[in-house]
Amino acid sequence: MTNIAITEQEYRDFCKYLESKCGIVLGDSKQYLVRSRLSPLLTRYKLASMSELFQLVLTNRNRDLAVAAIDAMTTNETLWFRDAYPFDVLANKLLPEVAENKRPIKIWSAASSSGQEPYSIAMTIQEVLARRPGLFQSAQITGTDISSTMLENCRAGIYDNLALSRGLSPERKRKFFEDAGEGRMKVNDSLKRMVTFKPQNLMESYSLHGKFDIIFCRNVLIYFSPEMKAQVLNQMASSLNPGGYLLLGASESLTGLTDRFEMIRCNPGIIYRLK
Repeated sequence: MTNIAITEQEYRDFCKYLESKCGIVLGDSKQYLVRSRLSPLLTRYKLASMSELFQLVLTNRNRDLAVAAIDAMTTNETLWFRDAYPFDVLANKLLPEVAENKRPIKIWSAASSSGQEPYSIAMTIQEVLARRPGLFQSAQITGTDISSTMLENCRAGIYDNLALSRGLSPERKRKFFEDAGEGRMKVNDSLKRMVTFKPQNLMESYSLHGKFDIIFCRNVLIYFSPEMKAQVLNQMASSLNPGGYLLLGASESLTGLTDRFEMIRCNPGIIYRLK
């Protein structure tokens, strides 16, 4: 029988390890979260206790286990068209404005989790082009995540009924998805062609991705320390084309972190433009 108990020292050590590897700050009294996310790994890796798991991860004696532990701690559920307004702003303001540059539009969905955000962006773009054919040449979306498991799921683009019910209208389901059997559906090829999924730890360099016109980095900064938030935001500023836009989560703010953006109120919602 496995032992999922965690000592205070093990928790503190693991928190430091997690922050050093991917910037996530758990804070006090989140042992329950660590237990729920990591305990399935005990069975998968035939371990007797959480103590054994921590020992192997923290000493880097089992790299696969360490990767799996970070995967487990960074995987978050998400919705289609989460909060709605960012996609309305994208359709009605950002795409027409960026289209004036007369070049392919490049969009980055950072920490794309299981793929709902980048595919929601792709659906929005197709809907805009259906209403305004020829508005722009093309759009390229890059979805990134630290989790290799999530990236595999994103590339497959297959979702069960529970995932499909969270924010996706029946009309969009009919238009953009195909039957995948066993009660699941997959995004159609026209959407898949618009999105490329790549690994990215937000603590590391973004330069290989090139420059973007729009960056979605929503509900990510809440997990980082102030120092890490500032680092991420300044790197993202350097990854934007002149006048490019950054969209954060509804509860996130740039206040006290960077002065490289100007705030724009969109009613509803707030977005940020590179100065």
